[in-house]
Amino acid sequence: MARRRQQPAQEDIVTRTETYRHPEAESPLRPDVGTQAQFRKKKPPVTYRYDFSLSPALDWDGQNPARELGEWLLAMIEEASRLDPPHIFPHPRDFNGGQYKVYGLQDAVQLLKRISKPFLNWTGKAEGLSFEVPTLPLFVHERLSTRAIIETLQGHRKKGAQQMTLFDLFGDPQRPVIDQILKAYEYKDKWVNRMILGDSLVVMNSLLHYEGLGGQVQMIYMDPPYGVKFGSNFQPFVRKRDVKHNDDEDMTREPEMVKAYRDTWELGLHSYLTYLRDRLLLCRELLTPSGSIFVQIGDENIHHVRELLEELFGEENFVALITFRKKGMPLGSKYLEGTVDYLIWFAKDKELLKFHPLFQFKSVEGDPHWDHVELPDGTRRKMTPEEINNHDLLPKGSCVYQLHQLYPAGVNENGLFEFEYDGKVYYPPPGRSWKTSFDGMKRLADMRRLEPYADGNTLRYVLKLSDYPVSPINNLWADLGSATNTIYVVQTNVEVVKRCILMTTDPGDLVLDPTCGSGTTAYVAEQWGRRWITIDVSRVPLALARQRLLTTTFPYYQLKDESRGPAGGFVYVRKQNRKGEEIGGIVPHITLESIANNEPPKEEILVDRPEVVPKVVRVTGPFCVEATIPTPVDWEDVETDQIVAETPEGYGSFMGRMLEILRKSPVLHLGGGKTVTLKNVRPPAKTLALSAEAVVVNGEEKPVAIVFGPENGAVSERLVYEAAREAYAKGYGHLYVIGFAIQPNARVLVENCEATAGIPATYVQATPDLLMGDLLKNMRSSQIFSVCGLPEVKVKKVKDKSAKQPARYQVELLGLDVFDPVTMQPDHRKGNDVPAWFLDCDYNGLCFHVDQAFFPRTSAWSNIKRALKGIYEDSVWDHLAGTISAPFEAGEHGQVAVKVIDDRGNELMVVKRLEEAEQ
Repeated sequence: MARRRQQPAQEDIVTRTETYRHPEAESPLRPDVGTQAQFRKKKPPVTYRYDFSLSPALDWDGQNPARELGEWLLAMIEEASRLDPPHIFPHPRDFNGGQYKVYGLQDAVQLLKRISKPFLNWTGKAEGLSFEVPTLPLFVHERLSTRAIIETLQGHRKKGAQQMTLFDLFGDPQRPVIDQILKAYEYKDKWVNRMILGDSLVVMNSLLHYEGLGGQVQMIYMDPPYGVKFGSNFQPFVRKRDVKHNDDEDMTREPEMVKAYRDTWELGLHSYLTYLRDRLLLCRELLTPSGSIFVQIGDENIHHVRELLEELFGEENFVALITFRKKGMPLGSKYLEGTVDYLIWFAKDKELLKFHPLFQFKSVEGDPHWDHVELPDGTRRKMTPEEINNHDLLPKGSCVYQLHQLYPAGVNENGLFEFEYDGKVYYPPPGRSWKTSFDGMKRLADMRRLEPYADGNTLRYVLKLSDYPVSPINNLWADLGSATNTIYVVQTNVEVVKRCILMTTDPGDLVLDPTCGSGTTAYVAEQWGRRWITIDVSRVPLALARQRLLTTTFPYYQLKDESRGPAGGFVYVRKQNRKGEEIGGIVPHITLESIANNEPPKEEILVDRPEVVPKVVRVTGPFCVEATIPTPVDWEDVETDQIVAETPEGYGSFMGRMLEILRKSPVLHLGGGKTVTLKNVRPPAKTLALSAEAVVVNGEEKPVAIVFGPENGAVSERLVYEAAREAYAKGYGHLYVIGFAIQPNARVLVENCEATAGIPATYVQATPDLLMGDLLKNMRSSQIFSVCGLPEVKVKKVKDKSAKQPARYQVELLGLDVFDPVTMQPDHRKGNDVPAWFLDCDYNGLCFHVDQAFFPRTSAWSNIKRALKGIYEDSVWDHLAGTISAPFEAGEHGQVAVKVIDDRGNELMVVKRLEEAEQ
């Protein structure tokens, strides 16, 4: 008796989590943020020069030397024309020290034609022949990995008995501090995807000159401001997506947002064009020779943006203007409703462009041309009008087809013959011929690909829908609509970015987005196995994108070569369902010629349909958060002076600008509608550590002291202490510490300043748009300065039943405390009323490793919870939606760090020693 096959146990059929890694790709070592104060590898600013064009009027303005170049070229043309063909100079001639070089007549003519073309001009363009960008290093602030969070919850230790290394989890190579300081940007580490906080212009300059990424980016997707109005194209708060035009309450003070969506452009559209041109120029430098750039834009400035791209990339490198639908339903308008946006697509070099055609399955239902059907038994007939409009009325297994003519556009000499089919002789019309030879016609007949037309006198070709079930996607993407499940006010439809990435990149290629927004480009690049870098100067979109990436799941596409990762390519196969419909990544392209010539049909690869490995849940691979806004710099450290000195001269004095801004916007926001108003803001007469003094208007007027943190650093503990000592000695009633970021120890000192130095203090967060100086025109009081809360956390030791087990700990977020300097009372917010908080179970004082990530307000983890159903108890996921961490064991550093993200995307961090844990 045959043994019955044993069924696998249910627990053996489990879903596992995987990530994609890029073992063949490298990136230079970027130091952790904790080493910033000792970083010595400073670089000077970089000056970028524009290619200038010759005014059609040959104007001479004393600054633009285009006319001088034009006259030199005319002289070269005249000289070369006197030479014998091919009119080549014995030695190359150069202009302005080699800036331009010509080898003969043809070079001189082409260059003259290029600079003589019409061009877009605006105020400041002729005068701004170059611009200067500070060259700042990037420091790693956070390392994140969904896999690391899952492994931590699973009980794996971070040290010792863990199954995975820190690099496996976080992509952290664990370079020694001495290497990070002395050999930064020298080592080549394995690639980890990157989210960067900073002005895209400064960040791209850093990628070029610190990391040598010029010519290595395969595709850039740029979604810049559509115009210079405030509109509703930004999001100032994590949980608020409705924004009103010119409403102070909705105003954000993030740099990109302010410059783009408020009338804060100094010269309106002129400043907007300069802003775009500067960034597009650096984009061009980053692209590979086969690379592409897509600029998403609305109809207001599409003509200007295309002219900018033509000027920078050359009109010969224009590829396409793609129109895509942005609204699923018109909402009504006084005139024509605008329901589309545009993508302007340029290549770095069109001759070398990497391009994969995209396809969509044909939908012929309702098309009167497809009016015939072959039934499952082989019978053929015309369809009824009802069947044409509803294919569900046809028997299962039916094949729709149409009758197509058998005559080419010209005359085929081998097709001039009579042909007998089914007892009747057919002739091509006068002056026409058959598309194929006599033998080809016989093969078509044998394969039942011929059929008389309705008139009985014409022979037609049977073109089946299954012969080529797809059609190429063109530049009209009318099948799309607005984004769904949006988390950001101007979130782009995922399908738009997906098509751009799949058309122009291969798995493993590098994709850059200088305008992160909700992180759609990073999300799509992660899904399709591309490497990615995304940049934003606003903390709000980065906070949203970080949550989106951490908590999403993707299909696991089968790799051709696991050892190479996605760079080895995906697996595509041809598959059909029971109806005979193509459902795989390879579809046939059967043609009349392939049948007539007895050739195998061509095949099309549908790059968006790779094979999916079942029972595998893919999560986002390790990525890091970096910034050009580093952390702590001591107030009298020599490095502070060096950093400030590297700022372009046009930016003006940092301290002077901060004083002027504080005079124009003297309101400090405490939250909950509470404010502190200052007057008589001025620099102190004599001071060692203080930056300004003022008088508080609220309540009883009293003099207060102010200290500003560094321009490109965070407030340090030493700066707070020295400022507090001086403020106390001079009899001020309060100390305000204003900075762009603050060191955890410095923050603790601020909260305990009265007990330590005898004077109460308050930390005030300044938004980074203040760093942009003269570009801002209208300085409003909304949210320029806001008082951030201090996380209140409790660390407690978990009681274990067995004394042999190592001690375990839990962290609870009790809330945020915001100190009111007027009433001298704290305002408390509960821990479950924050967008997100993160825990590093073994904080090393340098870089924050997110071991556990909590989103108390949302069900952010629901996707992964459903995907991994049955593997973890529900209590595990309850932790990640609450304010109490899952238990963890102590690490080698003996301390934890808690980072809270508030509604403005500000990061508030506190560090606790485990030895202080409650029993």
